[in-house]
Amino acid sequence: MAKARFTSFAEFYPYYLQEHRDSRCRRLHYLGSTLVLLVLAFALFTGQFVWLWLMPLVGYGCAWLGHFFFEHNKPATFSYPFYSFLGDWVMLKDACKSALGRKTPLDQLTAQEKV
Repeated sequence: MAKARFTSFAEFYPYYLQEHRDSRCRRLHYLGSTLVLLVLAFALFTGQFVWLWLMPLVGYGCAWLGHFFFEHNKPATFSYPFYSFLGDWVMLKDACKSALGRKTPLDQLTAQEKV
């Protein structure tokens, strides 16, 4: 069966969320994204730009561990690198908004986990 090709991020994001049904995988994505921001802030604040090489390692490393151990699927990064990168940040934004009580596309996933 041929993989679907997405022509916009709006088409891709529901697929991306379905590939992240397990909350443990999503938490590892959030951890990786947060670590990326911390490494970036540290490098910029201290002027030690050599630390920037850690950004992809911690970001993708955490995410890929979640897919390997919990989702048991192939990360979307390999098929849709730009949309997947964007999806990580949108999913983190949605998680923050959801924690503040706002409705997001993540709400449907978290509701399914409670059933």
